Amino acid sequence: MSKKIEVVKNLISVDIIENKILYIRGQKVMIDRDLAVLYGVETKVLNQAVKRNIERFPDDFMFRLNKIETNVLVTNCDRFAILKHSSSCPYVFTEQGVAMLSSVLKSKRAIDINIAIMRTFVNIRKFVSTYEGLAMKIAEIEKKFDIRISEIMNIIDRLVDDKKDYKEKEEIGFKCN
Repeated sequence: MSKKIEVVKNLISVDIIENKILYIRGQKVMIDRDLAVLYGVETKVLNQAVKRNIERFPDDFMFRLNKIETNVLVTNCDRFAILKHSSSCPYVFTEQGVAMLSSVLKSKRAIDINIAIMRTFVNIRKFVSTYEGLAMKIAEIEKKFDIRISEIMNIIDRLVDDKKDYKEKEEIGFKCN
């Protein structure tokens, strides 16, 4: 493992980054406040850098939450309680937006953090694809065994029906009076 990769891995844990990735509007995103903390800058500084380079951030790279989404975020995540009384809604960045931040924030820390974040997004994608593959296998197995279980149930039903049709025969043996 190269020294550069070791530095990035020691800089911030993958778990911390994973916990900061949220699912909003059907996309995996990161909130401006979380990114600012990771980059070691104020949220205001991060957003100013983005606004100075706004042409680098189309809607599929970055968007602003509306008030309802912000309220849901505050309700579901204690760490965003500070947003409850904020007059402005936070910006969120998709994976591509986070990648673009490295060209806007030019510090060494920003570059290292971006590398770690990009690797985390890749790991999440790998996990999701593995999970989807596993889910498909499970569905195949369920389908296969559902057919066999239904065959077994049909056989049991026939046996029960046959028993109903079975006429009682006289007992064989002696009767004691």
